[in-house]
Amino acid sequence: MKADLAVCYGQERLPRYTSYPTAPNFSDTIGPDTYAQWLRAMPQHATASLYLHVPFCRTMCWYCGCHTTVAKRDEPIAVYEAALRCEIELISRQIERRMKVDHVHFGGGTPTIMAPESFTELIGAIRQSFFVLPSAEIAIEIDPRSLSSRMIDALALGGVNRASLGVQSFDPVVQYAINRVQSFEETATAADNLRRAGVRALNFDLIYGLPHQTIASCLDTVRRCIELRPERFAVFGYAHVPSFKKYQRKIDESRLPDSVERYDQACAIANALKEAGYIQIGLDHFALPSDKMAIAYREGRLHRNFQGYTTDESTVLLGFGASAIGHLPQGYVQNEVPIGAYSDAIATGRLATAKGYAMTEDDVLRSEIIERIMCDFGVDIDAVCARHGKGADAMLRSAPRLEQLVSDGVVELEGSSLKVADKSRFLVRSVAAAFDAHLDQSQRLHSRAV
Repeated sequence: MKADLAVCYGQERLPRYTSYPTAPNFSDTIGPDTYAQWLRAMPQHATASLYLHVPFCRTMCWYCGCHTTVAKRDEPIAVYEAALRCEIELISRQIERRMKVDHVHFGGGTPTIMAPESFTELIGAIRQSFFVLPSAEIAIEIDPRSLSSRMIDALALGGVNRASLGVQSFDPVVQYAINRVQSFEETATAADNLRRAGVRALNFDLIYGLPHQTIASCLDTVRRCIELRPERFAVFGYAHVPSFKKYQRKIDESRLPDSVERYDQACAIANALKEAGYIQIGLDHFALPSDKMAIAYREGRLHRNFQGYTTDESTVLLGFGASAIGHLPQGYVQNEVPIGAYSDAIATGRLATAKGYAMTEDDVLRSEIIERIMCDFGVDIDAVCARHGKGADAMLRSAPRLEQLVSDGVVELEGSSLKVADKSRFLVRSVAAAFDAHLDQSQRLHSRAV
């Protein structure tokens, strides 16, 4: 039955729903002036999360779907870091107060490509413009292959308390096929040194559906990762969209697993992690029971944003850097994607906003429904609609895709209470998509559902 569902729904291209509406719906009608207005109208007691995008790597991994570029020299990185500090000041000036911050996330690219001194200056600029709460989570994405001891010291000094290490696969055949050769020893050394320096909360990122990947190679990678006992795993299905990411054209499509094989790999990884004591959280995360993400999941407090599943409860996400996306109560904003265009905007003293989306009442309602489905595998539609002064019947009538999902046993619907069937949780994106009023305009831009 599961294999049949994987075949039936697996080829459909759907968002990962790290936002709603999703980024393909953003338009250039939202620009710097609109963003400035939204910042000035920020609720007085709101807290914020900060996301800082560092779009540089030393080499390009061919599976990568991120906005990043190869930097062989350090100078462009230093210039970009200076632009980030200027943008931080620009945005804080619009807010006109030292806003409280409870989450900071450095994403990439490879954020640790910065010189340790530059990273220290950047953290200093954040703390000067914002009040980073003592309890704040400060997280960074790391490539273990290039992590120096000096950078580890800078991370610890800057208060970083969580690190995400890219692993993907330890199978050398897969590694050569994706241009990311990384030994287990390099990964273990990075993990040990980070913990020794005080950065004790570790996440490992794995990918299934890569060229030449098999269930056996997936399980071997998981087994070796479990030896290092990270607090969390993120397990993503490879999204092959070579028409949008040119480096993916270097991957031999004939070596990619089909939907059923991808499903089998995902199940094998999930089962191995659960047997090792990890709790499965949402679509693609796993955490030790004592981790605060597992606790938030048990208590129904899990959320989802552009970093994936999160314990972050802030209603404001401020994005810094080229291509970075922010979320305010009024809607979404995204910076210029090209590094040059972003830097030029900041250099002239203006916000680098290139596009965005102003949320409607219907968007806010659907966003909450979709988030709960993605986080909890179910939602009380009547309760959510009531909070927004709407009726559940109208919402259900506006979701014609739901009927087929119920008929196929993917969804259980009792009145207005929706639950994704346990055997069909791998299709949670398909269920969330039933409430996406914008899907037809953006479907071709997304990855396969399985």
